[in-house]
Amino acid sequence: MNITFIGLGIMGSRMASNLLQHKVQLTVWNRSKAATEALQVQGASVAASANEAVQNADIVFSMLSTPEVVERVFLQDGAAIQHMKNGAIWVDCSTVNPSFSAKAHKAAQAANIRFIDAPVAGTKPHAENAELVFFTGGEANLLAEIQPYLDMMGKKTLHIGETTKGSAFKMLVNMMLAQSMLIFSETVLLGEKMGISKDFLLSVLPNLVVAAPFTKFKAEMVKSGDYEVQFPLEWMHKDLHLATLTAYEQAQPLYLANLTKEIFAEAKQKGFGRLDFAAIHKFLEER
Repeated sequence: MNITFIGLGIMGSRMASNLLQHKVQLTVWNRSKAATEALQVQGASVAASANEAVQNADIVFSMLSTPEVVERVFLQDGAAIQHMKNGAIWVDCSTVNPSFSAKAHKAAQAANIRFIDAPVAGTKPHAENAELVFFTGGEANLLAEIQPYLDMMGKKTLHIGETTKGSAFKMLVNMMLAQSMLIFSETVLLGEKMGISKDFLLSVLPNLVVAAPFTKFKAEMVKSGDYEVQFPLEWMHKDLHLATLTAYEQAQPLYLANLTKEIFAEAKQKGFGRLDFAAIHKFLEER
């Protein structure tokens, strides 16, 4: 099988590396060529363009930052989808809104391309260690074809349902992540104001049953003040925007998620965007 990977950021570069470790015949493309260098050393072929990258691929994985970027690379006139082989599979691992996945699926059908949405749960360490969880939307027989490659990059695959359901579920997960981090940060800051030791709060609160389990890892960032990016705050803001956009499409109020989105927007405006999303704590602390 000829496999192509498009988008080699924090997550995509590590996912592609894991494919190479399993001796997959891999072609890669990224807008910034520097991101391809380490993969080329591992044995990847580097394409000069996205269109070139997909031409001979049986399966194309994409891990891009926003729906707008996915559209520009794949869906615009003359873009990648029009250069893929008939019957090839496009697996979009990008975090996008469900209505965009529906648009991508429709365009793929028109081009005789098979499509599945497969965003992931996990951050940089999970991608490095092939411990991602894939949320997939699409036909079961299509998922079976790509499953061996998902297993090379992750530890679990959840088939949520038909096309768009993977993207929909990922949106719900990230809504909870953002709001939980905000709640945790506000709680710690109030505890400090009441004279409780910051070290005590960061050690004890994450281990309570009322805390989201991931806060154990983010508490270490808060303790050290080192917010080395695992999942950029700016992309969490993007995901909250997509959630509120989807809520509008569904006529479903999202009171807390909308408030959380605006807080993340201000943090991004103040220069926290390229830090890990746990830096929302630092933003609130300095506000």
